[in-house]
Order: sequence, then C-alpha cells, then structure tokens
Amino acid sequence: MAIIASRLSRIKASPTVAVTMKAAELRAAGRDVIGLGAGEPDFDTPEHIKEAANQAIKAGKTKYTAISGTIELREAICAKLKRDNDLTYTPDQISVGCGGKQTIYNAFMATLDPDDEVIIPAPYWVSYPDIVLLAEGTPVFVDCPSTNNFKLKPEDLEKAITPKTKWLVLNSPSNPTGSAYTRDEMKALTDVLVRHEHVWVMPDDMYEFIVYDDFEFVTPAQVEPRLMDRTLTLNGVSKAYAMTGWRVGYAAGPAEVIKAMNKVQSQSTTHTSSVSQAAAVEALNGPHDFIKENNKTFKTRRDLVVKMLNEAEGIECATPEGAFYVYPSCAGVIGKITPEGKTLETDGDFVTYLLESQGVAAVQGEAFGLSPYFRVSYATSNETLTEACTRIQKACAALK
Repeated sequence: MAIIASRLSRIKASPTVAVTMKAAELRAAGRDVIGLGAGEPDFDTPEHIKEAANQAIKAGKTKYTAISGTIELREAICAKLKRDNDLTYTPDQISVGCGGKQTIYNAFMATLDPDDEVIIPAPYWVSYPDIVLLAEGTPVFVDCPSTNNFKLKPEDLEKAITPKTKWLVLNSPSNPTGSAYTRDEMKALTDVLVRHEHVWVMPDDMYEFIVYDDFEFVTPAQVEPRLMDRTLTLNGVSKAYAMTGWRVGYAAGPAEVIKAMNKVQSQSTTHTSSVSQAAAVEALNGPHDFIKENNKTFKTRRDLVVKMLNEAEGIECATPEGAFYVYPSCAGVIGKITPEGKTLETDGDFVTYLLESQGVAAVQGEAFGLSPYFRVSYATSNETLTEACTRIQKACAALK
C-alpha cells in the first residue's frame, strides 16, 4: 500500500531552492560555481535588530506566544501599515506566520474549496501555484510578456475572471522580474476588481521597500479603499530588513479571514519564534536608514547586470523597477548548438549549459511560468556579478 499522499503528485519541489542546493553541492565537490539563484539579500541583519533579539533572550522572552503573534508585533505591523500605506488595521486583523510562504499557505488553506480558481499572473513566484494546488484550488495563469513589462493588463484580468474565481495574487515588485505597478496601473486593475464583487485580492508586498529611480510603491487597498473588505495584504521582514532566516511574515485583512488563518496555523507551527518576533518589532519600529543605503548598492548591481547581460549574444534584459532580480530573455540562444554538440531547445537547457560550461547557477524561466527566460538574482557583490556575467557572455559567444 502506498504511503505517500496522492496530493503530492500535484506539486513539485521548489525549483529556486533546488538550484541553490545544487550550486552548494557542486562547490562542496570542489567546483568553482557562482550561485545566482538565491532570493535573499547578502547584507547582514542590522545590528539594532540583532540586539533586540539578544535583549529578548536575556529578558526570558523565549516562551510560547499567541498563535497570531505577540501583541507588540501586531501593533507594530498596524503602525507600519498606517505609516507607509495609509491602511488602518487593528491587531485582531493581523496574522504573523513563519515567513511569507507560510502566511500564503495559511490563507489558501483557510479559504479555498475544491475547484476555486486563483488568478496568477505569469511569470510568478514559484510557490504560488503549488500552494493553491495543495489547497485543492485551481491556478489560472495569465501570461504577462515582456512587451507588457511583465505586468498584468486590466483587459487580461477581466478575461480571466469567471464565477469560480476567488483570488487574484498580485506581486509587486515582482519575483522573478522586478517589475512593479505604478499607481495608475494599479488603479486600472482595482477598477476591474471593484466590478467583480466575488473576487478577493492578495497583494504580496514583500519587496515593497526595494525600489529604484524614485519609483512610488502602492498596494491595492491603498489605491482603492472599496477593496479593503476583500483584500489580504501580505508582507514581512525578510527582504528589505535582510532577515530571511528569522522567518517572519504577516497578513492583514478582514478579521474573519485572519481568524481562519490562525486556526490553520494552530495545527501546524502554532507561531513563529518568539525571539524572531521581538527582532521584527525593532525592524518595523526602529531606524530604517539602512534600507536606502542597501538600495543604492542594489541599484548599482542592477545596472551592472543589465548592461553586461545585454552585451551577451542572444540575451535581452529589461531594467526592473524593484526587487533584486532580472528576468532576461534567452530567446536568441534557443536553437543554437553548444561546443559539445547539444542543441539548446529550452531555457532549462540554457541554464544547464551555463552551470556545466561556466559554473553559473541561474533559474530557468519555465519554473516561473514564462519562457524562454531565466532569473538572475543580483543580491551578491559587484565582483561576483561581474565575473558571473563575463562567464555568461563567454558561454553565449561559444554557441553556434
């Protein structure tokens, strides 16, 4: 008798994690590998945040907390949402989870019935569709090509909505593309949602503060207050605060949904680390000047990578508004032949070629639902990025 649940056949392991693990294995075996797959800042967590964690430990704040998170953290989240997004929430409308991924998992497990549809613009973060499938929902993908700057158009959203649609997931700035919606672009989407009262919106704002060139971040409920009662705003401290390993994400939304999410969490992790929560309070309430400094570094890296990738034969790379990824097209190398005589038929073939020939680990566009592209994370040093892009240029030049 089979022991593995059939539901696991619907999903795959995270491709981004797999690439990072593969790069680490090759390094351990003595290969010279540059990993461009990891979705985390290379900056250390700021000292004042680490010190808050130290003080929490010394004060004995190492016990169980409320399932939804400590009252101090939920109040800090409410203050952040008011300060930065002009959104008014109360602590009973906040749920804290073990990172943004668990928060999304809780939300879909709490709200999806079999065959409920979730609209997911593609390219998308790799985990959205698999979490929907685990919750027995149906992902509905809407292609957002580079000609649309990888953004969802209101007319395409309108076409995708059916009587079964329950959610729209909207990630801005985007993983994997870095594209972000302007206020006008967001308003055009919210105008569509206002007309379809059965559709909820799930903004994933994890990269909110990592934006460049004076870009103004907005979130749907901020642009269209009429959507407040059917918006679940997701965020966390992982990216802008360089706290990926602390595992703190959160959701803000109607109390009924938050209560249901907490019910799910009560039977899984119960809550995230009490010490991590204390650190997150300081992250949200404390000084934020380091974010601007980090963004200056990210912008320099972005510009370097965009320039060098566009100099590679067969590669075209757009300049993103935010996050720390680029999503270049490799259409120009598809059909070419490697020095070993293999024809590159897919973006998966191309990233395998980069890894095997030059020791550069990137993630294939197929993992994000739009090909032929590949994702490069530039959350590493200028020197490393220069070397990686030089190797990519060499790999492309060697193709016939």
